[in-house]
Amino acid sequence: MEKPPFEVIKELQGWLLFWARLEVAPGGEKLLSDLRSEVARKARARLTAEGLAGHPPISALRKLFHAAGCDPTCYRPSSEALLRRVLKGEELPSLHPLVDINNCLSVELAVPCCVMREGSFTPPLLLRAGREGESYDSLRGSFNLAGKPLLADACGPLDTPITGNEKVKITPETETAWLVAYLPEHAVTPESVRDVLLGLLGSAPVARASQISSS
Repeated sequence: MEKPPFEVIKELQGWLLFWARLEVAPGGEKLLSDLRSEVARKARARLTAEGLAGHPPISALRKLFHAAGCDPTCYRPSSEALLRRVLKGEELPSLHPLVDINNCLSVELAVPCCVMREGSFTPPLLLRAGREGESYDSLRGSFNLAGKPLLADACGPLDTPITGNEKVKITPETETAWLVAYLPEHAVTPESVRDVLLGLLGSAPVARASQISSS
């Protein structure tokens, strides 16, 4: 698979990053609603809350969190937190076509995914552990980044596979964004992410992937 069109450096070992440039396409809202319901239904059919810790992608992610200095039982990977809500009976919300596809991908593969508005970050990007005193305005309020795995750009912390950053969030006007999936090496391959993403977009053509790569 090709490299992304910007430099990505990894200080943390054991991670792969999958990238897709997504562009909103008109129509498909009803299909997207059906897709959200189907993805949630399939997750409930194959997984249980009690067994999540042993699910291979989640187990591998927890080890990577520990290696970065983060307790994954206190700060869960966003994919695990989302899956736990789905397994309790919550439905995947309707937020924005790109966010909804992102959430469906995260539930399908049990890996953290984020969509970052195009133009909201400045390469090069660096995958590293958060440092003492670092924080950002997350979608859940101010978030302490010390010891958390995170993606930084030339201006500082950009995203973490726990909770998103207000700086890069999708707005109602967003037409183009970069999706990044945080993969535990040897547990989930970039090729499998590509195949699942293209399958989701085939079921609900609310966007198209104009570029796909990994780093």
